[in-house]
Amino acid sequence: MNRSFLQAGFTLIELIVGISIIAILALIIFVAIDPSRRIKAANNTTRASHVNAILNAYLNYVADNKGTHVTSTSSGVTYMIGTGGGSGTCAASTTSAKVVLTGVVDSYLTTLPYDPVSGNSEETRYYYYKSPYGRIRVGACDPETEGTLTPSISVQR
Repeated sequence: MNRSFLQAGFTLIELIVGISIIAILALIIFVAIDPSRRIKAANNTTRASHVNAILNAYLNYVADNKGTHVTSTSSGVTYMIGTGGGSGTCAASTTSAKVVLTGVVDSYLTTLPYDPVSGNSEETRYYYYKSPYGRIRVGACDPETEGTLTPSISVQR
């Protein structure tokens, strides 16, 4: 019998096996990339950038105003940065009150940065601390766990 026409194509089993292999490879790549971890790392990088910007603006204000601080704060006390009332709660450090950095925001920052996940202008989720020796520390209250480690995000000068 002479066949000039042969049926070409894939069987159903070949298609299922091919699609299964592609799905398994896609799942492996998705797990290897770990988007949840990447998002947390990006949020922590944003927090570190905000903390650094707040401290730089604060220190520039103090330098430009001949050592005068933005607000009267007690040494050895940790303050939540924000405009709302109360002291706020901070996982990284116990806060006793809130501090408003109005002069810093008006002259050295366009807006007061706040935590990318849980912050707002009333409670930025960043803290301010002045040591008894005059060193200033600004830090993030809620850094996110990346893998098994939770970084400490703060800058002190």
